[in-house]
Amino acid sequence: MSESPERRRRLQRLGTHLEQEQPVLLALLPQFEALDRVAMDLGLLQPHQSYADLISWWPVIAVLGTFSAGKSTFINHFLDQSLQRTGIQAVDDKFTVISYSNDPESRILPGIALDADPRFPLYRISQRLEEPGAAQRIDTYLQLKTSSSPALIGKILIDSPGFDADAQRDAVLRITHHIIDQSDLVLVFFDARHPEPGAMADTLQHLVATTVRRADAQKFLYVLNQIDAAANEDNPEEIVAAWQRAVAQAGLRSGPFYRIYNSTVAVPIRDPGTRERFERKRDTDLAEITARMAQLPTDRAYRIIQLLEEKIRELETGYLPWLRVFLERWRGRTLKYEALLLATVLVLLIALVLLTPVGIVLAEIEAILAGFWWLGAAAAVLVLGVALLVHGRVSRLAGEQVVSEITRDLREPWLRDALTLAMRRHLTPWRALLVYLHRQPLGWTGRNRRRLERIGSEARNYVQVLNDHFTGSGEKDRAAKD
Repeated sequence: MSESPERRRRLQRLGTHLEQEQPVLLALLPQFEALDRVAMDLGLLQPHQSYADLISWWPVIAVLGTFSAGKSTFINHFLDQSLQRTGIQAVDDKFTVISYSNDPESRILPGIALDADPRFPLYRISQRLEEPGAAQRIDTYLQLKTSSSPALIGKILIDSPGFDADAQRDAVLRITHHIIDQSDLVLVFFDARHPEPGAMADTLQHLVATTVRRADAQKFLYVLNQIDAAANEDNPEEIVAAWQRAVAQAGLRSGPFYRIYNSTVAVPIRDPGTRERFERKRDTDLAEITARMAQLPTDRAYRIIQLLEEKIRELETGYLPWLRVFLERWRGRTLKYEALLLATVLVLLIALVLLTPVGIVLAEIEAILAGFWWLGAAAAVLVLGVALLVHGRVSRLAGEQVVSEITRDLREPWLRDALTLAMRRHLTPWRALLVYLHRQPLGWTGRNRRRLERIGSEARNYVQVLNDHFTGSGEKDRAAKD
């Protein structure tokens, strides 16, 4: 199975982009291409697909929260650029993906730019919305903005529309959950100027309750923004405690809770001691948040290697064992049907012989063969051809039943779709004739086994390359040798 030109162009664009922003990851791209080749040989991937499309190669920071909780102001502060509009009320009802560009002029692109580009974490999100015409209306949910801020190099920011529990749409929630899954860091913003979190129960349910059951719950940071509103009453601890109780009631029992505000739009704090205390706490919390964001490119690099190793394990311990099970089921069912068919034919022949005098039948056959010897050869060829045709049809029928069982019995979409595709490769007319020879899946050759071992070895070795890059140990070793 040969790759499609579309796939080749996508990977070339990804390579160019990595060379500009994440060169340390560029050497991993050939390993993904080699793994794609093995999967395509096995029929588990279609020619236009690639495992490299399953993950964002840039760390993703999602900024979620309630209306006017200061999300856009925080993003502008981080970028040191007035990119996002700010205001008392919600000013944007779209998810905004912010990506780096060396063009100093910021550009706004429609949602299809995200839906159709595998380099971004919302690739093919329209297929997840499960509503008619979602692909045509994707621009109502998404937009892409570019920024030349150096702080954005090697990262992707996603600014969400504010959550309004009374106006939640299924599409918005689906996109939100997908973004959370794809993100390396999720900043959940709350507005300290509205210290009645009980009224936000539905919003907290959407933003918090689903996080506590996640294995990656540590990537959530809860930010109580605009805490300067509590300065003149000097009661920040009471406000924080109220929000912590509300978050705990929504299901979260622990987790970092940060208090920040933007000094350019802050409420004037009259008491110098209070102002100094608020500023010190704000600066400490902002520094911790910024440090987590700065660490993300390192974390993402290791996550990409983990994905590569995970896909190798899935192929070896997931796809292949299941594929062998279904191939064995196909062979067994074909043999069962052919045995039943052969038994039926034998019964009919026996009945025919019993109902016809044997001597007459044998005499007639002997007379025909004596006069026309070639009819015997032609009859044998005809019988063989019919037998092969029937065998092929029976094999195809048994194989299609097995494919239906894959669709019915397997719940995991990634496993079901891949095995269906791989199984159908065996059901071509010529391969169906050879059903009893398929002891190993098509494409599982010695060459591909060695290729898979080599990919796994390269992935493990690349961990050391990343360690040297991010810790500087490689430079120290070279300096010692010099």
